[in-house]
Order: sequence, then structure tokens, then C-alpha cells
Amino acid sequence: MARLLHIDSSVQGDGSVSRQLTARAADVWRAAHPGGTVVYRDLGADPVPHLDAVAGISRLVPPDRHTEAQAASWALTEELVGEVAEADAILLGLPLYNYGVPSSVKAWVDHLIAPGLAYHPESMEGLLGGRDFVAIVSRGGGYGVGTPREGWDHATAWLPHGLSLTGLEPRFITAELTLAPQKPAMSSLVPLAEESRRQAEAAIDKLWPPAVTGI
Repeated sequence: MARLLHIDSSVQGDGSVSRQLTARAADVWRAAHPGGTVVYRDLGADPVPHLDAVAGISRLVPPDRHTEAQAASWALTEELVGEVAEADAILLGLPLYNYGVPSSVKAWVDHLIAPGLAYHPESMEGLLGGRDFVAIVSRGGGYGVGTPREGWDHATAWLPHGLSLTGLEPRFITAELTLAPQKPAMSSLVPLAEESRRQAEAAIDKLWPPAVTGI
């Protein structure tokens, strides 16, 4: 049975553009996979802990030598990697925060980089490749070619590198200028924001062709 791992990371609740777009994408996936299973994780509402000096070295210590804190950290890593390994497709909502990924997404990725689970510790071969990974990016401003902040979107640039050991290869759909309707100083950019949203929605609607039922 087909399985989608749907992850949100925005802290903006229902007003989040990335959440609205991932919800749309999840509906498209469901239409293409009747009877499929959607596993949902909300990193914005329930973030996973960052790796710290106590638990973070659990991936460097043999399990039979784990402290209680290390064992708990490793168990969470196994759970997170397991969610990815069991999924046929992964959908990640990725808002741009301070020109980078939300810290909750960084923590999630850090947990995935686990030897023996996500990559082979000797060959360094990724063990999670072959899955469809779609990251839906929302950016409050404009970061395209020729804009004053071209190249300031470090989230889109970083994610493929951060995941590279695992074999996962994300593709991106982006809606930008999402703050234009809220910021008077950006009011002249509202038409561009609306067009960017339309283009993102059109790309989402084409991600997975709907299932054909009956002849």
C-alpha cells in the first residue's frame, strides 16, 4: 500500500502558506493513491529535540553502551528514519526563516543522518534513496535572479546537501512574496505574489496524476 510522509514545519498555524500548500499536495497524493496511507508529523507544533552534548553522540556509541539519554535519542532517530524508510513519497513544508531552514527541520535532518539506518557506515552509500521527496518552499520576499536578495535563500540550497548522505534527493516547488498582502511597503508586489502562488498550485496539481477508476 502506498504511503506518504507529510511533514509541516511552519509555526504560523492555519495562516501558513507552506501548510496550505502541503495540504493541497497531500490531497493530490490521496487522489492519486486511493487507499493509501498518510503519516503526518508537525515539526512546528511538536519539534524533535536538537542533538545536544549528552544525547547527540548516541550515533557514535554502540547501542549496548548507550546511556539512558543516548538510548532515548537513538530510539527517536530510529523512529524518524523508519517513517522515511516506510514512505514511498515525502512531502515537506519548508518556510524560509531568517534566510534558512526552520531549526526544527535542521534537527529533523540531523536525526536522519544515522549510520546503519540512513547510510552504510563503511561504503557511505545512502540507504533512503529512490523515494519521491517534494519540498514546498514559502518565502516572504523575493529571492529570484536579479532581485536585491538573490542567493539569500539558503534553505533551498542547503537541504539537498544536508540530506545527501541519506540518498534522498528533494525537488522544490516555491511560492514567494507571501508577505506582500500583509506588508503595506510590499503592496505593489501583490500581483507578483498572487502569480507565484498560482504557479506553485499548478505545479502541485501536476505532482501525481489522479488514479483512473473504472472504464
